[in-house]
Amino acid sequence: MKKVILIIFFTFAAFTGAWAQRFAYVDSDLILKHMPEYASSQKQLASLSDQWQKEVDGQFQEVDRLYKSYQADQVLMTADMRKRREAEIVQKEKAAKDLQRQRFGPDGDLAKKSTELIKPIQDKVSKAVQAVAESENLDMIFDKNSEVIMLYANPRYDKSNEVITRLGLKPGVLAN
Repeated sequence: MKKVILIIFFTFAAFTGAWAQRFAYVDSDLILKHMPEYASSQKQLASLSDQWQKEVDGQFQEVDRLYKSYQADQVLMTADMRKRREAEIVQKEKAAKDLQRQRFGPDGDLAKKSTELIKPIQDKVSKAVQAVAESENLDMIFDKNSEVIMLYANPRYDKSNEVITRLGLKPGVLAN
């Protein structure tokens, strides 16, 4: 009888272990801060954003200058001249708004450039996370910085440093 109970116990223990899922998490912000190519792409995006913002601001300043000039000269203009100047101001303002949308809109140049620069980095991190998961027999890895709510995380399950190492970088050495 003892043998039967022991066999049942060990069989149950083996099945329980087989069904247990192993979880871990990573801190994607920490991983990205270690990557020189991410820091470089962020600087490149900031530079482009500043350049394009100056371009857009220049067009809006031109609209403002035209409007102030129009207000100053309005009393001396004929009705036809006023209509032409108003149309010019409206056209310049529309062009400035279109440029702003083209550069900074949801499908604008900045969004496209961001995707172009960041996607390869995300793919590289994703492959490293997958490699860590496979090498450590993990079933799931959560991102500490994602929309998944993590109320508590034991640091021993943090695999960020393993991913950083897998990427060929040194944990604790941030890229600037």
